[in-house]
Amino acid sequence: MARYLLSVHTGPPAPGQAPPPEQMEQMGHRIAALEAEMRAAGVWVLSVRMTEPAQARVVRARKGRALVTDGPFVEAKEQIGGFYIVEADGLDAALEWGSKTSAAIEMPIEVWPFADWAA
Repeated sequence: MARYLLSVHTGPPAPGQAPPPEQMEQMGHRIAALEAEMRAAGVWVLSVRMTEPAQARVVRARKGRALVTDGPFVEAKEQIGGFYIVEADGLDAALEWGSKTSAAIEMPIEVWPFADWAA
């Protein structure tokens, strides 16, 4: 089994277009069902939801000192909103979990295999 990162990409809602509470509640139920399915299938390793991008900090080591700046490292319309780590029997299986995750969250999912450092 190989490990894969399923990263959830999200962008800021357009002004006045934040999802209504009912839609957020439905998404929460879909996510809970997805995570239960992942656990039952034995593929779930970890899932994390991120805070707002404005709470991120970037640390750069320069000449023995740490320089800390506000915000995410990359300025973009989309940010990582969270991620899953799954163990799957190959890329096709990981892509299937990525598809299920995208359907549950209604956001794009990027599927990345972990590097095999033992190879």
